[in-house]
Amino acid sequence: MSKKKKRHLSPGRALVGTVMLFYFLAFMLLGLQKMEWQCFVLAAVVPVLILFGSVGITKLYPADTLLLSLVNFLCALGVLVLYRLKPEYGMSQAVNYGVGVAAMIGCTLLIRYMPHFRLLNMPMMLAGLALLAAPLVMGVEKNDARSWIAIGGFSFQPSEVVKVLMLICLSTLLARRKVIPAMGFAAVCVLILAVQNDFGTALVYFGTAMVLGYAATGSLLLVGAGVGGAAAAVLAGSLIMPERFSRAMSRVDAWLDPWADPQGKGYQLIQGLVAMVNGGPFGVGLGVGNGTVIPQHQNDSIFMVIVNEFGMIFGLMILAVYVLIILRGMMIARNSRTRFHALLASGCAAMLAVQTFVIIGGNIKLIPMTGLPLPFISLGGTAMVSCMCIIGIMQGVSARNAADLREDRELALQGGDGL
Repeated sequence: MSKKKKRHLSPGRALVGTVMLFYFLAFMLLGLQKMEWQCFVLAAVVPVLILFGSVGITKLYPADTLLLSLVNFLCALGVLVLYRLKPEYGMSQAVNYGVGVAAMIGCTLLIRYMPHFRLLNMPMMLAGLALLAAPLVMGVEKNDARSWIAIGGFSFQPSEVVKVLMLICLSTLLARRKVIPAMGFAAVCVLILAVQNDFGTALVYFGTAMVLGYAATGSLLLVGAGVGGAAAAVLAGSLIMPERFSRAMSRVDAWLDPWADPQGKGYQLIQGLVAMVNGGPFGVGLGVGNGTVIPQHQNDSIFMVIVNEFGMIFGLMILAVYVLIILRGMMIARNSRTRFHALLASGCAAMLAVQTFVIIGGNIKLIPMTGLPLPFISLGGTAMVSCMCIIGIMQGVSARNAADLREDRELALQGGDGL
């Protein structure tokens, strides 16, 4: 008598169906509200992207379906909210989402089958520094920061691309215990970003480097020296070149007392805080809010728009999703067999954690606002692709861990048969 095996649905796969239904109904609701055909197209396209990005990928290689489901939930939320704000935003973000999924697959396969990057590390470091410095020569200025490159009708932010290179380079150096070159490379990257007035991205680079440095050495002295050196550099820079720090200081002033200049420096923060309070616990409803009055509502203020329309409870759920993604990354790092892969997964989790904290912390007035995009949700092709590449790296390490575990089991079985 044959025994039937019960198929247990993993948490990740169980979540996929719920997420797909949620976005199908949400886009249908917007479609009926606006009577725009694009909504009905997205009601079909976005769930398909979620299905492929969460389940279809597992047919190509072993993947963490729960991590994929959480990330795809955030990506689809970005498409939904951006479309509600402006249809062109949503359609553009849907394309960014698709390109991001392809980039994630590429990074996963690269990390899965590339054992190390020692020979490529120096060329990647030089390429990263050149790319990071390029806006100083041929860049365009946006929001007082000269950190963009425009070619024809296309523009991108090199610092988003260099994030991926920096993670690989720092992990390679620190895995070989080359702490001083690693921290020196990170310091030069941060300095270039500071010269460009892109202090938000510089903070993400700095925070990630400090976390990786501590993970590799366990030295609080290293972290203290890094924090002290950064503080001294900021103080010296503000005294020597005060015009370079004027934008950053205006954000600090707005954080300390936004009502001192409600129509100027404090306008963005005041409008965002009022919108979140008006949302209450359950929100004013999809398509009903007035988040468009918040400056930069499609970028660094998008969390305020979400809380306004979906409510504070939903906002807390978004925070929980980010926390789960970061914890999943740390679990992948813990299960890694090599020092390099453990540091790589840790760095990915740290970078997402720092950027999420900086953005949401600024939105809720915990820290000054920085003007960074919220990972996976804010409008931006370069930002979306870089975040998905980071997830791809984490998935590549996870796939490598699964392959190592499978090899151990096969060796154990072979040893058992020989007894």
